Amino acid sequence: MDKKQIVTEFWEQVILQSSEGMKQFFADGAYVRWHNTNEHFSEEEYIRANCEYPGKWRGEVERMEQLEDLVISVVRVWPEDGAASFHAVSFFAFCGDKIAVIDEYWGDDGAAPQWRLDKQIGRPII
Repeated sequence: MDKKQIVTEFWEQVILQSSEGMKQFFADGAYVRWHNTNEHFSEEEYIRANCEYPGKWRGEVERMEQLEDLVISVVRVWPEDGAASFHAVSFFAFCGDKIAVIDEYWGDDGAAPQWRLDKQIGRPII
């Protein structure tokens, strides 16, 4: 199966907070690292963290690249009430057609810091 399609379908299950849906994508012994918060999760812990996160979520894959067996995704995620917005950059390593490792980097979306606004450097992307 196309690995970019696997990652797209995986993200659909993450957004739905579907534990059964997510389980099918992982290889035995898979793990996930959230580098921003220095956390290492087993497959089960990662699924629990996503499924037990408060509230319902929306999301969209904004970009995806593949380099051999590595797929990189950029995803925007936000709660249904629109109170916040986040971006995740994720690196998926595979064992066959199953996800073996995910290295994820999460960031809060928001305005540029005041010091850059004061210097009048940069401009909105959109």
